[in-house]
Amino acid sequence: MPAITADTLTLPRISPARPDETDRPVRRITTGPRGYEGEGFPVVRAFAGVHPSELDPFVHMDQMGEVEYQPGEPRGTDWHPHRGFETVTYMIDGLFQHQDSHGGGGLITDGATQWMTAGSGILHIETPPAELVESGGTFHGIQLWVNLPKSEKFTTPAYQNLEGGQTTLVSSADGGALVRIVAGDVDGHSGPGSTRTPINFVHTTVAPGAEVSLPWNRDFNALVYVLSGRGTVGPAGHPIHQGQLAQLGAGDRITVAADDSQDSNRPAMEVLILGGRPIREPVAQYGPFVMNTRADLIEALEDYNAGKFGTIPPDALMPHVAR
Repeated sequence: MPAITADTLTLPRISPARPDETDRPVRRITTGPRGYEGEGFPVVRAFAGVHPSELDPFVHMDQMGEVEYQPGEPRGTDWHPHRGFETVTYMIDGLFQHQDSHGGGGLITDGATQWMTAGSGILHIETPPAELVESGGTFHGIQLWVNLPKSEKFTTPAYQNLEGGQTTLVSSADGGALVRIVAGDVDGHSGPGSTRTPINFVHTTVAPGAEVSLPWNRDFNALVYVLSGRGTVGPAGHPIHQGQLAQLGAGDRITVAADDSQDSNRPAMEVLILGGRPIREPVAQYGPFVMNTRADLIEALEDYNAGKFGTIPPDALMPHVAR
């Protein structure tokens, strides 16, 4: 798992837990079903079966891959609209290209992030570049949808390209885990992502037998998703493995530990840790639109059909089509 790696012994350390801090307990663990997205790339629906109120301010998350494509197989999405939230595409391994109707775009790989604020409305495409389609190769990433409050839903669309080298790197107190902070703040260490909705987005690699304990904003919810490997989560040591999501209760810290033995193809446990300040507003979702009411959704559809989300540029990327 390339992402961004570093020698944990040379990095700043996360502060160990204080006696007055409490560990967030596990409220529920769910297993994401597998499916397909876009033009046919495999995903794990990480949030399936979880009540939306438990996810707030998050709306949706897919683990894309991990898949080893043969030449000609890589898939992406076609051009499609969004309104009312932000999409975060974090590429762990492989290549993904973005283009949108407001001038945003770029190629990301190995730990880079595309952060798109759909706001009032945007058209975009995400697709493997031609070189990956021709050669095949590993494809593995995350797409997360972050809700916007009613006051921000019609904000001007925007795009951030966060290269992997911009990610803030720290290590656990004992050096056994590498912690990558893409957005938010953990123990005074801030990630590069600019977020309209206050959130933390953290990817950590936990060595076999090691443990990571992260201080966590008490105002944020807390979700732990296992990208690969197995271990335990929470003060009671609930078992958790690849494709499972833990919803945590209140507390000051999040603790994840890796089992002593991991799969041979994945020498460490890989975990995504998310949290944010709940918006606590009504959510009405219809496909790529995340609004507050059914009337808002009707307006979004009408505006999209009227061409108010922008136009596909003349030099537009197009999805790979199997021959």
